[in-house]
This record gives sequence, C-alpha cells and structure tokens, in this order.
Amino acid sequence: MTTETRYRIVIRCPKCGEKYILRGRQKAEGEYETGFKRCICGNEDDLVIEATAE
Repeated sequence: MTTETRYRIVIRCPKCGEKYILRGRQKAEGEYETGFKRCICGNEDDLVIEATAE
C-alpha cells in the first residue's frame, strides 16, 4: 500500500484579495491537483499558490 503525500494548498488572488485553502496531491508534472478552476472574480491565470506537506 502506497500513500501519496497530501498538501495544504493556499491559493490567493491578487486581483480581488480572495484566499482559498484546499487539500490536494502533487502530479508527476509538479503541479497540484485540487479541483480549483478559477477565483470568484473570474481570474484563472494570475494566482499565487503556496503548498505545504501535511
């Protein structure tokens, strides 16, 4: 049984100031999979993402 490391992902939108705290896993490409698509203001590209292992 293998356990993948889960990460606490904090996504901040510099346009509207909204902050999201999610949990996810790291993909092979180095990106994090959380299911997050876009901010409530419609911002999809200009996001600040911080990840820490749980």
